[in-house]
Order: sequence, then structure tokens, then C-alpha cells
Amino acid sequence: MERTLSPARAGALVLIALAALGLAYAKLGAGARHVTVPAGARAGQLTLHACHYRGLPADCGTLVVPENRAKAHTRLIALPVIRVRARSAHPGTPVFRLEGGPGQSNFDFPAVRWLAPRHDVVLVGYRGVEGSSVLSCPEVVSALEHSADLIAPAATRAYTDAFRDCARRLQAAGVDLGGYSMAARTDDLEAARVALGYPRIDLVSESAGTRTALIYAWRHPASIERSVMVGANPPGRFLWDPATTDAQIARYGRLCARDATCRARTGDLAATMRTRIPRHWGPLPIEPGNVRLATFFGLTESTKAASPLSAPSTFDTWISGAKGDASGFWLLSLMARLTLPDADVWGDAASIARADAAASVRHFSRHRHSILGDPFTRFLWGGGGLMQAWPANHADDPYSRMRDSQVPTLIISGTNDFATPPQFATRELLPRLPNGRQVLVGELGHTTDFWHYAPRAGAHLIGTFLDTGRVDASRYPHRAMDFRPPVHHTTLAKELVGALLALGALAVAALAWLGRRRRRLGPVAGAFVRSVAAIVLGLGGWSLATLAALIVAPALPLDDALLAMLSVGVPIGLGTGWAARAPLPAAIGGALLGASLGFGVTAGLPAVIATAIGAAAGANLGVIAFEMLAARRPVRT
Repeated sequence: MERTLSPARAGALVLIALAALGLAYAKLGAGARHVTVPAGARAGQLTLHACHYRGLPADCGTLVVPENRAKAHTRLIALPVIRVRARSAHPGTPVFRLEGGPGQSNFDFPAVRWLAPRHDVVLVGYRGVEGSSVLSCPEVVSALEHSADLIAPAATRAYTDAFRDCARRLQAAGVDLGGYSMAARTDDLEAARVALGYPRIDLVSESAGTRTALIYAWRHPASIERSVMVGANPPGRFLWDPATTDAQIARYGRLCARDATCRARTGDLAATMRTRIPRHWGPLPIEPGNVRLATFFGLTESTKAASPLSAPSTFDTWISGAKGDASGFWLLSLMARLTLPDADVWGDAASIARADAAASVRHFSRHRHSILGDPFTRFLWGGGGLMQAWPANHADDPYSRMRDSQVPTLIISGTNDFATPPQFATRELLPRLPNGRQVLVGELGHTTDFWHYAPRAGAHLIGTFLDTGRVDASRYPHRAMDFRPPVHHTTLAKELVGALLALGALAVAALAWLGRRRRRLGPVAGAFVRSVAAIVLGLGGWSLATLAALIVAPALPLDDALLAMLSVGVPIGLGTGWAARAPLPAAIGGALLGASLGFGVTAGLPAVIATAIGAAAGANLGVIAFEMLAARRPVRT
């Protein structure tokens, strides 16, 4: 009888075990940041321990706060806190950082190094986004993933219903949605300030975070020394007016007329943006709503920092589309579908955006004709349905209009900013900020542009204001708008489709070759096919299945579990079974089981690779199990 566990099989089992452990570690690590309320904790309690943040010495810990401060017997929730320690022996006023969104984490701040030499920098987790209570809405993610056009009426109805279902589920689970507001968020910041023992603090906020900074200044004015707002968002501006967007496109048109590169391609940029969006690029469908939605995001930033979705690349796509090349439109449509469904913590996005409910009633009561329409407003608000789907929270009602504030405030605005147009800060904020100043940074867009363009000038501008109250933008170099696209969407689209076709063709050719030569493979070639080549077979199968799904089932999520497991697992099972000369049911069954374990470990392209690794490990395990069972059977004579 053949030895059941040969050295070769033992080595293979070790490799399979290592692959399984790697996938398990990746899956467990993805959820390792969960924060819980410590036993016996009380409101306002802060516990810290030494850690590092972006390579800098820091303190990490947990702040315990009431879920709803308006109720006497509310439950406690926990928020993560990070304090990066100032490197100066005589630090200045501590800085609290406020990220934008809504629905975004408050813990991604690469520019911490701008401030850490002279200031403690404190990051307090946003309630509802991070911590022990997260307003996740998988119902909304699913509704968006199953929508071909994200702002079509059917999609906004599904989106609205999903928000309603999410709110009911959270409330049934004991979540008090009345506690999730910007006012409550400012009180969390105040609790952190008190717990850390800071007499006063500075604020550095951006985009939607500037609204929280305003409310903090109104609720706790004595706690703030100075405030810096990058891309300021006044009350009522979680909605985007089509007329303003048209005016910004017209401004870009005037800049285009002065730029030789842009002028040579279009005589009227605004007219080009009225190009009819085709419904197909070859056999691949294009969703016009997705194109407009991605276009709005693309026009938000004007430098290459936000590539591949920046204004120069987006304008290049529209100009190419007007000349008959629709490939860039297809890529924009695809990018919207791939990136937006799980871009935010949707319960927080709903809770915070709903502070502008009164403004949304006015917005959706008017019908306007414009170049792009209002794609992002329709997306965020579900065509207006969010007002009825998510419970009203009146905690932010007192802050739905601008108030006076004496806090010294620096507003930094990009002249090309679509997300927070600078004229709104000029007209609506500055008159109510007697100690406020606005700096316009020429031809920059939203906050990504600011943090990445001329960082030394930005650090000097913010640092000087926080340290002295002076506004010094003199270090900014003059910047003319550069319309040369750092990335051509038309090229990317063709390369993407070409890569999918090539990988799929390679997998088909390899399987055909294996089917003919499966009894003539040596041990080395067989081991190669069962390991490295198996991953290629899985990626090729997924590539063909993805292209087919894009053509015949545009509303099918590209991360659909069944699509991924079958398209990856079947070719890997076939290749492994043929290479090992083993029964295909054992190899394919093991591959499908392994693919199911690998799927969901991570997101994006790494998720496909993880699925392929799991499928390869499972297929080999199925083959080895069959071989070991066969070796145990006595040979009949």
C-alpha cells in the first residue's frame, strides 16, 4: 500500500495551511479596530496608552460619552481617541482635527506632520462612524450595488427604502438615533478637551467638518482659541445648486480659453459639457446618471493629486466624448458604480445631512435646467426621499442658519472648488465672523488639492495663523490652471478592457492546453500549474465573467459572491484536477469551498486575488484528500 502522507503531500499541506492562516489573519485584521465601553466606565472617562500614529509618538485610547445627552438614562458609547504629542518643549495650543464627509472617519490625517512640531494634535472618533456604535447600513450598500444607474428614479426609491429599513433595524437593536447629530459631536469634542486637561484648543477642519467646527464655536466659544476651515461648508450647503455648478463650469471655460492646450481641443468648454452621453461603448453599457455623478466628483479637484478623477482628466473625457470616443464615459460610469456604494458610513451620512432638511425642501421644490443637473444632491438625498426615510433629529435645528461667532477664524478656499464654492464662504460666513479672514488659493479645487499642492506654503499659512493670528499666504506660488490630463480616462478604459480580455484569453488557452496534456505533465510542471498558474486561471475566469456581467447584467454587483466564487473556483478546479490527474469533482468542490473562504477577506482587486488563493488551496486540499483516501484502499489481486 502506498504511504498515505508522503513528503510531497506533507509539504503541500503546510503550504495550504499557511495560505489559510494568511487569509484568516487578513480577515480578522480588517475588524480589529473595534472599540468597546470598558466595564464600570462613566461618562467623560478617558483612558490612554502609548502608541504611534503615522510614525509619530502618540497616546491612543477610549473616551466614554452618553449616546443621547438629552435623556437621563441613556446608554454609554465609546469613541476612539488619538493624541499625537507635540515635539516642542514649549508647545502651542493643542489642535483638534475635524475631517469632512459626512460618513467619513476622523482618523486619516497625513498633514499631522505640519502641526506636530509645535502642537499636540488630537483626533476624536466621530460618533456613528467609529467606536462602539457605528451606524452601518448594509441595506443601503446593497441597494446601491444592485442599481445600474445610481441616480435613476428606481435607484433613488430603492435607496430611500433601504435607509428606512436601516433606521428601523438600528432602532430595534437599541440605537437611539436622536443622539447622532453635529451638536452631539461637538459635545464629544468638548468632553475630550476637558478630559485631556486643555484650557483652550484650536480647530483645523475641512469640508463637512467645518460645519461641526462652526457649531462647536457657537456651543462652546470659550473653549476655542482659533479655528482654521479648509473648504468651508455653511449651513444649508449639504446640497449643491445646479446654477452654481453651471457658473463654475463657465469659469473653467474662461480658463480653458486662455490655455493653449485646452483651447486647441474645444472652442467652448461649457458647450462641450452639454454633449449627449451615449448609452453604450461597443457592447458595454454607459449609465448617464453615473457619468454625471462621477463628473461632479471629478471636477471637485483641479490638480493631479486626486487622479485618476480630477478636473483635467474629466474635461478630457468630455472633449473626447464630443468627438466620438465614448470609452471615457464608460470608465466614469464604472468608477461611480465601483466606488460610491460603500464609500460612506451611510447612517452617519443620513444623520448629518439631514441637518439641512429645510434647505432640501426648498431645493427639491424647484426644477432647474442645467449642464450637469444636481447629481450629487440627488445621490446623497435619494432624490429627496431621505427626508422621509430617516428619522428627524431636531438637535441640529438651532444651527440650520448662520450665527455670529467671535472666534478668530481663517477660511481657506480653492477658487475652483465645486464641493464648497468659495463664494458661499465669502457671502454667508464672513459677514457673521467679525474676526474671520478668507484666503483664496488660485486655481485649486477642494481639500485634496489644498493638502497636496505646495504643502510648505499650506503649513506656513496654517501654522502662522494658529501661533500668532496673522494670515500669511505669501509663500504660495502663482498657479495657472493646467488642463493637461495626468491620466486619460479613454486610455485607461481601453487598457482595462484589453487586460480583462487578455487575461481571460490566457486562462481559456491554458485550460485547453491542460485538457490535452493532463496525462503528460511532470511533477515540476504539475506543481506549477497547481500553484502559480492556478491563480492566473482564477483571475482569467473572473475577468471573462466580469466582462459578461457588465454587458448582460449591468445591475449585478461586480463583487457578487456567487459570481466571484464560480468564475474563480471552476477554472482553478479544472486546472488543478487535470494537472493532478485527479477526479474533477474533488478538485472543483475543493476550489469552490476555498473560494468561499477567501471571498470577503478584503475589498477591490485584492479580494479577487484572495478568492483565487483560497480556491487554489481548496482545490489542492481536495486533490490531496482524494489521493490519501485512494492510497488507503487495499490493492486487489
